[in-house]
Amino acid sequence: MFNTSLRIVNDTAEAEDIMQESFLDAFQRLNGYTGEGSFGSWMKRIVINRSLDYLRKLKDTVPLEEVEHELSDSSEDNREEEILFQVAEVKRAISELPEDYRVILSLFLLEGYDHEEIAHILHISNQLSRTRYSRARQKLLGLMKDHSFQKMFSAN
Repeated sequence: MFNTSLRIVNDTAEAEDIMQESFLDAFQRLNGYTGEGSFGSWMKRIVINRSLDYLRKLKDTVPLEEVEHELSDSSEDNREEEILFQVAEVKRAISELPEDYRVILSLFLLEGYDHEEIAHILHISNQLSRTRYSRARQKLLGLMKDHSFQKMFSAN
């Protein structure tokens, strides 16, 4: 649940706060849980809604700024370290995406929602969900290629 929130809000401290608020909400609304789906999916929906509410409030009060993340050094000799480095690169690139793209990618790729569910969650059309996802994927691939290209020239 924490990772879900973190991928959406892109801020560790806020994701922690959202988790606490989400659990409080869940316990206060426990009698509203109908048992239709799993408790975990019900809880995840609360976390996602809280995370999106945070982004909406943030957008109304403070302009979003780009956040730079330092990446740890990796060693070519150790395959596990290389994989961790690649994961960090993907996370860095995702964090650089515009908010709308980051949210769509997180919900679709990492949380497993389909476009119809995403459209319902974000109050957008199914087609807009698909379009944003496609653009987000293209932008992410571009960021990954640009960074690899820059890294290649900075090493020389």
